[in-house]
Amino acid sequence: MQNASVPAAAQPREKAAPRQSARSVSRQVLADHVYAELLASLMDGRLEPGAVVSIDGTARDLDVSPTPVREALARLEHTGMVRRVALKGYRVAPVFTREDFAELMEARLAIEPVNARLACTRIGEGGLAELEQAVADLKAAPRGPSFSEFKDYLEADERFHQLIARETGNQFMEAAYSALGGQIQRFRLFGGVGITDAECAIAEHQAVLDAIRTGEPAAAEAAMADHINRVRSRAIADAPEG
Repeated sequence: MQNASVPAAAQPREKAAPRQSARSVSRQVLADHVYAELLASLMDGRLEPGAVVSIDGTARDLDVSPTPVREALARLEHTGMVRRVALKGYRVAPVFTREDFAELMEARLAIEPVNARLACTRIGEGGLAELEQAVADLKAAPRGPSFSEFKDYLEADERFHQLIARETGNQFMEAAYSALGGQIQRFRLFGGVGITDAECAIAEHQAVLDAIRTGEPAAAEAAMADHINRVRSRAIADAPEG
């Protein structure tokens, strides 16, 4: 005897994936646009250290409502580029001092060589291909004095390190790196000279990639530590006293 079929009305229905409304997409696009505009103003020095960032004034300048400006500033606060002051809104963060640099690099040395060691033992072909692309993008990116000219370089640089953190397969190591996030790029603020250490930095990224590709964890760890130590030396030499 054949089994009775389940009536259509009684068959379980798959839940439809939640759909984003046009309004929510438009709002995100606006917030991203405002974030990009504010980031460019910060990186190019048009918003100087200590300056007040007016939410209403920025909204007028960019012809948007205050909401995407607030969202963009909240994202920038996470990077350390702006700071929220009680009852006063947001101010541009001060320039990194040599002491700030030293502390940031100390944190990077505690996290990133370990990330490279772990990633070396766990990365697959897909991850290696992504790292190779990041290095290729570094080599191809412009490095001029304005943010529009070097933003692709910074993006590829950040992507390389974030990929290594991801390839550790350890959510806590990835989160530890992400917490440094914008702070790593913040030391480039207000320079107005573009990327001055590109040739050195690209060679160091290539060395890290080559070490990870060999599958030797100790070599990968040493290559990343060497890269960060060299970045520290270059950055501290150019940092203001304080």
